[in-house]
Amino acid sequence: MDFTEEQVRRYARHILLPQVGAKGQDALLSSRVLVVGAGGLGSPVLMYLAAAGVGTLGIVDDDRVDLSNLQRQIAHTTDRVGEHKVDSACRTILDLNPDVRIEAVAERLRPDNIQDLFSGYDLIADCSDNFETRFLVNDTAVRSGKTLVSAAVLQFQGQLWTVRPGGEGPCCRCLFREPPPAGDGPSCAEAGILGSVAGVLGTLQATEILKELLGIGEGLCGRVLVYDALSARMRTITAHRDPECPLCSEPASANSRFVP
Repeated sequence: MDFTEEQVRRYARHILLPQVGAKGQDALLSSRVLVVGAGGLGSPVLMYLAAAGVGTLGIVDDDRVDLSNLQRQIAHTTDRVGEHKVDSACRTILDLNPDVRIEAVAERLRPDNIQDLFSGYDLIADCSDNFETRFLVNDTAVRSGKTLVSAAVLQFQGQLWTVRPGGEGPCCRCLFREPPPAGDGPSCAEAGILGSVAGVLGTLQATEILKELLGIGEGLCGRVLVYDALSARMRTITAHRDPECPLCSEPASANSRFVP
């Protein structure tokens, strides 16, 4: 806990919190978080984790910045249109906090690379925008024993939940056995999204990640937070682990069906 003078000033408001203090800030500086997706959710997650002093941030995204992204993806700017999102996000993060070490991967997550990419991280943040990636991330996090904080947004609504290792609370497959067929559900590109809704959910997601890293407060393991912007309402729904889940139930422990 040998902070530099600049770090003491930067993180002073954290250190003042009894639930964080110098010990908690030191824990954040030693933490490693992998963020899947540098878009509408990933932008605020990355920026708030960087501002909080999370020591190492991994970013995985194979997309490039498009003008249509800028309505909600606040880590990117107009002059970066055409750049890889991971490169643009790196510039934003380092401008915000040069303390942070960044491990950027301009690739799409696939069954043949996800295990290696997940290794070495304390926590996975799922900020993806499609069901295929979301289920792949869920399955690998559960199999790898990684804490997963996941969020999803569409139009004026969003959801947020946490999956912890060791069978504490449900995983995504406890709630939804399989992803819907391709083309069965609309994407943001097809249905639209109010840009600030991604900011609300991404900020909440960053907060839950920090709570998990610090071991404070009541997390969202076993609950799903649901936000509706049009009604200005937020509620939590209890979510139970499925004893017959093909991924995380005890009988499934020897089942290799969902191993990447």
